[in-house]
Amino acid sequence: MSAGSVASLRLPAHVAIIMDGNGRWAKERGQTRVEGHRAGSEATREVVEVAAELGVKYLTLYAFSVENWNRPKAEVSTLMKLLERFLKERTEELLKNNIRLQAIGRLNDLPEKTRQQLHLSIEQTSHCTGMTLVLALSYGGRTEIVEAVRSILREVKLGHLDPAQINEEVVSQNLYTRYYPDPDLLIRTSGEMRLSNFLLWQSSYTEIYVTKTLWPDFRRKSFIEALDDYSTRHRRFGRVS
Repeated sequence: MSAGSVASLRLPAHVAIIMDGNGRWAKERGQTRVEGHRAGSEATREVVEVAAELGVKYLTLYAFSVENWNRPKAEVSTLMKLLERFLKERTEELLKNNIRLQAIGRLNDLPEKTRQQLHLSIEQTSHCTGMTLVLALSYGGRTEIVEAVRSILREVKLGHLDPAQINEEVVSQNLYTRYYPDPDLLIRTSGEMRLSNFLLWQSSYTEIYVTKTLWPDFRRKSFIEALDDYSTRHRRFGRVS
């Protein structure tokens, strides 16, 4: 399907992606996991550009989970360097494409140099009015909810919030994602059928699309196929229709 035909479809405003399969992609080719991550970085660049081109308003990428810190130190170090390089090399492209960069997660967990580059790229793109690209870094859905509960309890303790007023909106306003709408479409690559602790609260009524394609091979055509599939869905949000 061409980009022109996609433009006439009902596009999701917010797409979230679990980018999975870098390691398996490398293993199948007899390469190191590092090479898989490098290839995955190129897929990320292409998908970001296509999403902005087609008119997606928000794109959230699960780039690094809180569980990923348990990987071998050498691999974690490489991932942080790749992230830093991606930000340095791609910020100009984000500006050119009018893409605003944001990030969610336990950002203070990131190495200082990586964190500094992230904040710099966020600042440099803050005036952009096109698509918002959200990187989930040192992110965990359960951690996010726990931190939201703690924040709400602080407000109650200070007398700023009556416990009787706590509802879904209050919880949502205390999540990392409080500035963004819930995702309409969640894409998972590599064929795994699980959320992996990603956007647990926000994905209550999100449409899910799973593909066996490994992330480094998930490019323009694969992304458009996912959007095409979404356009055929009838979202009822629990209602009968």
